[in-house]
Amino acid sequence: MSAATDSMNGTAPESTGQGGDLPRGSRPFSAFERMVAWRYLRSRRKEAFISVIAGFSFIGIMLGVATLIIVMAVMNGFRTELISRILGINGHMIVQPIDSPLNDYADLAKRLETVPGVTMAIPMIEGQTLASGAGGAGTGALVRGVRADDLGKMKSISDHITSGDMVGFASGSGLLIGSRMADQLGLKAGDTITLVAPEGDVTPLGVNPRVKSYTVSGIFEIGMSEYDASIIFMPLEEAQLYFNVEGIVQSIEIFVSNPDQVDQLRKPIEDAAGRQIFLTDWRDRNKTFFSALQVERNVMFMILTLIVLVAALNIVSGLIMLVKDKGSDIAILRTMGATSGAVMRIFFMTGAAIGIVGTFAGVALGVVVCLNIESIRQFFSWISGTTIFNPELYFLSQLPADMNPGETISVVLMALALSFLATIFPAWRASRLDPVQALRYE
Repeated sequence: MSAATDSMNGTAPESTGQGGDLPRGSRPFSAFERMVAWRYLRSRRKEAFISVIAGFSFIGIMLGVATLIIVMAVMNGFRTELISRILGINGHMIVQPIDSPLNDYADLAKRLETVPGVTMAIPMIEGQTLASGAGGAGTGALVRGVRADDLGKMKSISDHITSGDMVGFASGSGLLIGSRMADQLGLKAGDTITLVAPEGDVTPLGVNPRVKSYTVSGIFEIGMSEYDASIIFMPLEEAQLYFNVEGIVQSIEIFVSNPDQVDQLRKPIEDAAGRQIFLTDWRDRNKTFFSALQVERNVMFMILTLIVLVAALNIVSGLIMLVKDKGSDIAILRTMGATSGAVMRIFFMTGAAIGIVGTFAGVALGVVVCLNIESIRQFFSWISGTTIFNPELYFLSQLPADMNPGETISVVLMALALSFLATIFPAWRASRLDPVQALRYE
């Protein structure tokens, strides 16, 4: 009678922990609580609809976490590849003259290379031309005049020659062109390429464009479509003659061991120059581009976080429906000795299990996709018959993915936090359920 009286008063009798009584629930997540939570997670005919909601919550969290990891990895990969390839062909710092031309470029380059942290100092000439092949097709090109020894030090070029060699370039009679330019103009190593410069020879009738033909010594492919389609390397002495700037260069490009420490090298480089120079670095030249990448990356993170948030809200709705459905069960558990804390922990474990399993399933899926991202891209391109992530638009010939451990951990913690927060309110509702009322309306 005492147990019945206690149940009518809405209080649970004390459990002795002996015989068939339920445990007090004083220990967090006891075996009894885990057993009940697991039974609520299993699909039964009566709770089929609730199980469907739980399944969608699991799938939503899994896909949300996987999508976040994949997108962040791909954007990190884009940034890493772009920086390495852009800075692999362009100097980290650019020295330009102020008061007088760079006619002492050879000695100046040697002085700059003595600065600790500087790996190379390359004198260079740049000019725009129109390049055409034997078939008459033409395309705009950026001609870069460099010394053969300096080009040999640029491993992004010298180690990626796919056809021909640098012998003709070293002799001063051949050029190196990008693979995409070679395809556009129908050229191969040993063929002749014609360059037309708008600033040419001065005649009584005006300025005539300078037209000259060269032999293609080699074809390089650095993997960045914009450069492979537009850059031509010419021996420095020949470039000085072609652009009518004999004996001088336009700039000296400096390569450093750590591109992120260019600020610390400014003063030593200015001191080593021994003359007035205008010094810019890679951040100034690509500031807009990399700032846009960073903004896009942050916006994508916020947008994709909403996927995980929606899945977490599905956990809330599913648990609330489960609490409504299990009202009589909760009342019976309370009257048999389960505390309100035990009931709260049961439903907390039920919802948290969905979030935890969904999160780690999403991490596994994201890692698998990131490791096989290029094969997946090629597969979907084959299925659709179109080029997904066209190199002409996205600069890179392959889709990169660079997983950052810190970002991945942040995504996991964010997903787990949202999942745990989503279970608090339904679990609290379950713990506050009045067993008398629940049994009365059952």
